[in-house]
Amino acid sequence: MTEVFNRDRTITRWLKAPIQLRHYRATMTAIGVCPRPLDLLGRYAMTFGKYPASVALRTPIGQISLEIYSWHDARTIHEIFLAGDYRVGNSGSVIVDYGSNIGISAAYFLSRNDHCFAYLFEPVPTNVERLRKNLSQFEDRYNLEEIAVGLGAGKVQFGIEETGRYGGINRATGANIEVNCADSNQIIADILARHGRIDVFKVDVETMERELIQRLTPELASKISLLFVEARFEKNPLAGSHTMSVQGTVTRFQLAK
Repeated sequence: MTEVFNRDRTITRWLKAPIQLRHYRATMTAIGVCPRPLDLLGRYAMTFGKYPASVALRTPIGQISLEIYSWHDARTIHEIFLAGDYRVGNSGSVIVDYGSNIGISAAYFLSRNDHCFAYLFEPVPTNVERLRKNLSQFEDRYNLEEIAVGLGAGKVQFGIEETGRYGGINRATGANIEVNCADSNQIIADILARHGRIDVFKVDVETMERELIQRLTPELASKISLLFVEARFEKNPLAGSHTMSVQGTVTRFQLAK
């Protein structure tokens, strides 16, 4: 029922798009990004279409294709590729993606240039299978860990649901699986030990985003150029190193110069 409400609320927002600059820009962007813009916009706004479906997208490295399995996936493509919730430049080299789902965010980051590398984290088996299919065109440019990310390492109960988008550690979804979990700060420390910096860090893990960002140490945070977090913050938890702004449902932290 909650997801139906969220979908209906999103449709209502889109119908009011003429007075919302963000939605207007997304619609205009669709014309340039999508070979079939009306198909994607219809799926997102009016829940048209059958699934699974293939969505073609123009990117800086050429056209790519993503397989989507529900309206929720169409919404994710709209948020990332059209509305620009994770907008980045084309020069990043090291990407970290907590909560990679079926690979839509990773496909966006990896398609900004032909040389960046992404570290992906996703524990749900169905999502992992779909992610691998969507990222087949980037096989040598990512490393996937089939684990959850949390406040410590060990086994955790992970709530799952049919869309694959809204599950999380200890989240009440009606069904649970036991998965391995890694410490979020340790992951970042290990990647920094290999590369010295992280250009883009995205966190979308349903319910734990604030905790993961708030526990970043100043030393780790100072080596991350850009963070995207699917959560709102009353105060900037990284005020010592980053500026904070909001785009849609995403909080953006930019390393201060």
